[in-house]
Amino acid sequence: MALHPTDSTSIPAETSRVARAAFPKGTLAMRLRDTLGSVFADPMFATLFPRRGQPAEAPWRLALVTVLQFAANLSDRQAAEAVRGRIDWKYALGLELTDPGFDYSVLGKFRARLLAGQEDGRLLAALLEACKEQGLLKARGRARTDSTHVLAAVRALNRLESVTETLRAALNEVAEAAPEWLKSWVPVGWFERYATRAEETRLPQGLAARQA
Repeated sequence: MALHPTDSTSIPAETSRVARAAFPKGTLAMRLRDTLGSVFADPMFATLFPRRGQPAEAPWRLALVTVLQFAANLSDRQAAEAVRGRIDWKYALGLELTDPGFDYSVLGKFRARLLAGQEDGRLLAALLEACKEQGLLKARGRARTDSTHVLAAVRALNRLESVTETLRAALNEVAEAAPEWLKSWVPVGWFERYATRAEETRLPQGLAARQA
């Protein structure tokens, strides 16, 4: 996939109008865009993509999605669904309301490029610089020095989602082959936990809850 720079500064007029009507007070995603702008720009990630090939998904948008999904505690599937269906995210990402979004796997591949190219620090550096320009950070304030905690947290959510989906699929297979045997021992809580796909539920936030 090759990098073909896109405009990160504008928001489609219709997207802006509908988002303002739907959320008069704004949302976290909208306030982030209004206060800090798009934060990222495609040229920042030029070294991670070849010059030739099919156009890649705009890396500035993928970087912003990564920040938003970390803030909202979302897996890649859930974040991709938010890009497709949430008006305020389309506003923050400068997308048309009719934009279909992208496959969730694009986010994982983008993180892999960041880590392989040792460019993961760009996420936090750009965000901190934008905050400084707006006077949101004080001198000598405490801040993390890298972005690895963001990428690690998102990766952990995706692993949890994969484990959950694997068990859900296995239980469905057993339910068809031996329903009575399964009902004789399966914990009651499992019916609620694994009744729906993982991306359709809120994944637990605390470490203890995730391990459970």
